[in-house]
Amino acid sequence: MALSVFDLFSIGIGPSSSHTVGPMRAAAMFLDTLGGTINAVSRLQCILYGSLGFTGMGHGTDKAIMLGLMGELPETVDPRRVTPVVNEIYHSHELSLRGANVIAFNPLEDFVFDGATELPAHPNGMRFLAWNDRGGVLADSIYYSIGGGFVVCGDVGADAPVDSDDTQLPFPYTTASDLLTICANTGYSIAKVALENEKVWRTEAEIHAQLLQIWEVMQECVMNGSTTEGMLPGSLHVLRRAPLLHQRLQVDGDATDPLRGMDWVTFYALAVNEENAAGGRVVTAPTNGAAGIIPAVLHYYRDFVHGADDAGIVRFLLTAGAIGLIYKNNASISGAEVGCQGEVGSACSMAAAGMAAVLGGTPAQVENAAEIGMEHNLGLTCDPVGGYVQVPCIERNAIASIKAIAAARTAIRGDGSHVVSLDTVIKTMRDTGLDMQTKYKETSLGGLAVNVIEC
Repeated sequence: MALSVFDLFSIGIGPSSSHTVGPMRAAAMFLDTLGGTINAVSRLQCILYGSLGFTGMGHGTDKAIMLGLMGELPETVDPRRVTPVVNEIYHSHELSLRGANVIAFNPLEDFVFDGATELPAHPNGMRFLAWNDRGGVLADSIYYSIGGGFVVCGDVGADAPVDSDDTQLPFPYTTASDLLTICANTGYSIAKVALENEKVWRTEAEIHAQLLQIWEVMQECVMNGSTTEGMLPGSLHVLRRAPLLHQRLQVDGDATDPLRGMDWVTFYALAVNEENAAGGRVVTAPTNGAAGIIPAVLHYYRDFVHGADDAGIVRFLLTAGAIGLIYKNNASISGAEVGCQGEVGSACSMAAAGMAAVLGGTPAQVENAAEIGMEHNLGLTCDPVGGYVQVPCIERNAIASIKAIAAARTAIRGDGSHVVSLDTVIKTMRDTGLDMQTKYKETSLGGLAVNVIEC
């Protein structure tokens, strides 16, 4: 089964790829199973299990599913319409199924948040049921949101193919070792290997254009985060910090300060993740919870690295995507499955690899940078306070962005040789995630989530 870097870098809305983007797509998939019987639906119910049951309300899962049932998709939905549309459903107790059938729907009754029950294949399980007006079951389907917006159907497990794409790639690889061997045999960079694989689906010009479009959305997200003030949604009353930080950096920025760039990196990451927490448009990179890291490091490259250009942006994203696919294929990018090490950790690793590539690193140095980026995020728990993607998630992205830059600079100062391989650290991350107690995996039942008193 072939995956593209564009599977990792997809445009959607916040606050969560696994709890918002994935469920919205699952709702659309459920409507597809109804087919021509969609007009016969009289009642519909959705049961959310495991992590979705525990933190789905704070992550906006109910809103996402209602939008998906209405026919909206993460890539095209207008974030500004979400709140008024959802509020109208809560008020009217009516829901239009893809514009074809208006049914009675009370979100307080027709959503069941069952965190205590975990379906066998993945912590992010959901079940959709639809009945006709005689009480007959029209459809009963189970879906799993397995991280990064990916969805699989039924009790097939997170290791099942995400889709049916059996495209043969010119340079297939599963591990980092495979990738380095390909680079050694061909003389290609990691970005070049990724580019050649992507060309089975798109022309080189299309690949460049789509990657630069991804970059454009990332820049728009930073811009929106820099100008939108006020509180983030929810009961935590978290104040947006990016606008004030941006103002201070513009006014008080000391060009002679050797650490000035780090303050800008912090701003970039905060801006993206505050937009994500508010339900704004972001790029999964590879998830929404870690959406600020790659944009922050890319902005650092653009603003602080001499000679930065669009070709470098493309090289960065191809390299980061190539590394991300190894995580996707060998471990997990789901916080509900392996903790935040799978989200922030993998994003830090991907960003470190991309940064090392644009700094002129060899494939061995790029792999070393990716390994450093994950090694120092091992064991990172997912413990969102109040079930919101705000505390500690937003700051966590800022700190990981700094780590990624440090990892890249450390790697390119060496010759690429190191004791712990990227494959070893990825296996260790997966093993650590399997050993991690469930309460530390996006349930808000452990860690900061229980030790911080909500306001």
